[in-house]
Amino acid sequence: MEYATIRGIRLAYQLRGTGTPLVMIHGAQGDQTMFNDLAASFAHDYAVLTFDQRGSGLSEKPSGEYSIAQLADDTAALMDHVGFDKAHVVGVSMGGMIALEFALRHPGRVRALVLGCTTPGGPKAVRIGGAAFNDAYSTREMSSEERGRALAAAAFTRGYIERHPEIIPAMIEARRQRPLDPAALEARLKAAIRHDVYDRLDQISCPTLVITGKDDALISWENSRLLAERIPQAELVLLEPAGHCFWLEQPQESRAAISRFLAAR
Repeated sequence: MEYATIRGIRLAYQLRGTGTPLVMIHGAQGDQTMFNDLAASFAHDYAVLTFDQRGSGLSEKPSGEYSIAQLADDTAALMDHVGFDKAHVVGVSMGGMIALEFALRHPGRVRALVLGCTTPGGPKAVRIGGAAFNDAYSTREMSSEERGRALAAAAFTRGYIERHPEIIPAMIEARRQRPLDPAALEARLKAAIRHDVYDRLDQISCPTLVITGKDDALISWENSRLLAERIPQAELVLLEPAGHCFWLEQPQESRAAISRFLAAR
């Protein structure tokens, strides 16, 4: 793990592999460890940058208001630090919101865009929420076991959890190793709720792949359909069965779809 002060905030990041730059942007409650397997597989052909955003993982968690635009600009500044002028950008969940804003604010720096299990936001999208979201993304103090179990139930299909009983202990241990800061999580969630790029989607000019699980209980797959319809010439891949963490439930299919898309760019 490496650290750098980026726009006044100490961020933890990791670079692996060589080749065309590839940046992976994690979700609201996650950190860069959610990409461990995916990043390792792409490091055979790409220079892969993963990092903990402000308010997440091992990075600094400043108080105050956060915004998706701020997190997009943090990403651009970290790319400067590691010497990436232009990169493929993969964002999942809230990371997909950041990737969308990045593509709009820094269009010359995106070779291709991969948007996973995310939303354009705003009143025209399917709203994020429901019991699964409320349980998994509560900003109250929760034990590692409570939070790990709630997130597993929200992020994966029931069938996947039944076939992989190890997933719940693994998520509980992840929360023990990297406990969440409730204030930082609340600031990040507020930024996600304010996110709305629906009316700007036609300004995205880079090649775009939209990919999601058909059974996502946190961010409806219908939001991916909206993205694919409104971003010029975007491709849509629906994985089934798969929940919010589609790249973990359907690892081979996810990697194949993303690899095929990026290899053509």
